[in-house]
Amino acid sequence: MSRYAVLGSGVVGQVLADGLLAAGHEVMRASRDPAKLAGWKRSAGPLAQTGSFSQAARWAERIVLAVRGTAAEAAIELAGLDNLAGKTVIDATNPIADAPPVHGVLQFFTTHAESLMERLQRRAPEARFVKAFSCVGNAFFVHPQLPGGPPTMFICGNDDRAKAEVAELLEQFGWEAYDMGRVEAARAIEPLCMLWCIPGLSKGQWGHAFKLLQAH
Repeated sequence: MSRYAVLGSGVVGQVLADGLLAAGHEVMRASRDPAKLAGWKRSAGPLAQTGSFSQAARWAERIVLAVRGTAAEAAIELAGLDNLAGKTVIDATNPIADAPPVHGVLQFFTTHAESLMERLQRRAPEARFVKAFSCVGNAFFVHPQLPGGPPTMFICGNDDRAKAEVAELLEQFGWEAYDMGRVEAARAIEPLCMLWCIPGLSKGQWGHAFKLLQAH
């Protein structure tokens, strides 16, 4: 059992927090206004707590960053760089711009030469960022049930031990984890969010995930 801080009061944070609690972990959800999470805390059980970003990051052994991409850099500043140092930070964010999709394709505020996670890693260099949960909708985060078997969650980051921790959690959640390498690989992983959303935004079809098929 580990202590997880989930930074973010939206549905992504709630689904991951609930999944972590169901797996037996302690969870502190964080918000700029922790009072707005009071209802969740009452219903979530004895392993659940709420607090500010800095309180949660200081208390936790591991961090989940589950805020809007446009708020991600501000969120880690609120959490406190010292509180993140040396800790695994699961980065579930995507750099989705405050602009409408174009023919079903989301717009990003990053370029192909830089990912949001690279920005976050530079801002908090002592944190051990791992990209995960960014290439699928939150309905499939925990124990996805799909006809093709366990889907693949692509992860990346600079710290091998942190990636191993996240891979173990993904397996608990019913995923196959695939390590794509160092932080620069987020340049390829984050746009998978665009690809995943196209069938939903253009056809109303959201019941899918990615799977890596390998020749043996």
